[in-house]
Amino acid sequence: MNPTPAVNTLRPSACPGLLRIVQALDGGICRIKLAGGSITSEQAHAVADAAQAYASGVIEATNRANLQVRGIGAEEGALIAKLLAAGLGPSNAAGDDVRNLMLSPSAGIDPQMLFDTRPLADEILATLQTHPRFHELSAKFAVQLDGGEALAMLEHHHDVWLSAFVRDGETLLAFGLAGCPGLDAPLAAVPLAQGHALVVAVLEAFLDLATPEQTRMRHLPVDNLLSRLHLKLLPVDGFKRPPSGALLHLGTYPQSQQNQFYVATLAPLGRLDATMLREVAQLASEYGDSTLRFTPWQGVLLPNVEKPHAVTERLAQLGFLCSVDQPLARMTACTGSSGCGKGLADTKADAQQLAALDPGVDVHLSGCPRSCAAAHVAPVTLLAVSPGHYDLYFRDAAHPGFGRLHARTLSIEATGALLRARPRSNTDD
Repeated sequence: MNPTPAVNTLRPSACPGLLRIVQALDGGICRIKLAGGSITSEQAHAVADAAQAYASGVIEATNRANLQVRGIGAEEGALIAKLLAAGLGPSNAAGDDVRNLMLSPSAGIDPQMLFDTRPLADEILATLQTHPRFHELSAKFAVQLDGGEALAMLEHHHDVWLSAFVRDGETLLAFGLAGCPGLDAPLAAVPLAQGHALVVAVLEAFLDLATPEQTRMRHLPVDNLLSRLHLKLLPVDGFKRPPSGALLHLGTYPQSQQNQFYVATLAPLGRLDATMLREVAQLASEYGDSTLRFTPWQGVLLPNVEKPHAVTERLAQLGFLCSVDQPLARMTACTGSSGCGKGLADTKADAQQLAALDPGVDVHLSGCPRSCAAAHVAPVTLLAVSPGHYDLYFRDAAHPGFGRLHARTLSIEATGALLRARPRSNTDD
């Protein structure tokens, strides 16, 4: 059943949703939240058709494994109706904002996974949408469920994170608050069967304690919240989350299923047009299982493929990035001044220019301090200060935010020269 209330009855928020179009310089933005990043080929065609018919045709893969349609004009109602008809909406309108649950793009197919997270994720998402009290959560409030996959984004901070590990032959879920499994120590653990109950208990306790101004888990004292959980919490002895495999979000890799592969690619600077989305959906139908999985690296993964080479060749022809040897595959950039009123520089165009200089390092270009395009700190961040000029930061655990400020007001040409001349061990980890 699709929700059909008037769009203007939704609560105010600066975050776009499927039912709430937020205006930007280049038109309206609609954010389509995907369960576990997954979308069927048929649904992908619907997104492409809607973007082309009712918007500018620009589609973005986000760093939370969702999709955005940009440049929406006066026919936003028709666009929303098209997406709802494709089954891309929440089970009820009030539940759209809280569908913020991130999985590994290789959930259920990763050879290293400790369990298939998707059934538990479905249970959590259903509760988030149908439990009216949870609709009070901020549209930015987010949960991560990690099944121990080799391919996983482990540095995106979440309000609640759960990460699987094995102790004495039993699979447990370690959990933490206001952090991520790749950087932070867990607080405690629960048996796998208690995963859903844990999430419910944590969210209920958060809403019991939080004032209207305390919208995120980082605003609350941890001890106060833990004391309200009426669950038996286990110690986390033995938990150590192995790092995600390098570059597994790009290329072809075997699945746990015999003779099956996944093919992962990147959309250049997180953007694809309607033709690219239609064609990759067609590839999923021809060579895979008619599903696509968008990734936190602003790319797309095709699972259950038997002939990956043919898929990779076609993806490259369509303009997707298929190799780390392509400098643009190491760039992320926010919308920038071409579409955002807060952007101080045209970050997309500048990223293209920097990629042509081949700096040999992962670089994030941000048009303002909000850093919308990257949910974690990149090895190198360029923070715009004026058109074509940026302050340059190197990631450094001893410095908060973007890291250590290295140089101010650099042009793109000067940035490229500086990065090329610098030893890679100092800028790339």
